Amino acid sequence: MQQITLGGGCFWCIEAAFRQVRGIVSAQSGYSGGTVPQPSYEQVCSGQTGHVEVVQLNFDPEVISVREIYEIFFTLHDPTQLNRQGNDIGPQYRGVIFYHNDEQRELAEQIIAEMTHEQTWDQPIVTAIEPAQTFWPAEDAHENYVARNPQNPYCQAVIHPKLAKFKKTFADKLN
Repeated sequence: MQQITLGGGCFWCIEAAFRQVRGIVSAQSGYSGGTVPQPSYEQVCSGQTGHVEVVQLNFDPEVISVREIYEIFFTLHDPTQLNRQGNDIGPQYRGVIFYHNDEQRELAEQIIAEMTHEQTWDQPIVTAIEPAQTFWPAEDAHENYVARNPQNPYCQAVIHPKLAKFKKTFADKLN
């Protein structure tokens, strides 16, 4: 079993997608990268704690590779947007890979270099690569949010279309 922590905008979307992927044992929303111990959602949303909304994944590397996780991650967020994802604006929404070992770091650097070389994106990639920091689980209300709140207007307008594209692109990797 391995662990990796990813920030790519609102954690509801990242968590909802990875919960459907074969080999992902758990996907938990939370906060990482900041200075306040046990921050609340409200504190993180203020943009003043330094935390990022993240999803911590526990996965079986015999079923899904780190590269495959990164490939999914880079389709779920726009790695060229600094401190935002779409209409979600602030440092808490920045793109970041919090790696847990050297292999994860090296592979993240390699994939970003490949995307830069291939000019996958029109703008420079700003998703950060940083060592894992303390992970603070989000409040229970945020766990499995999309599945529990499908009628939420944000879920309908932003997350559901993104998940539909994700499911079509990665159909062979879904549970």
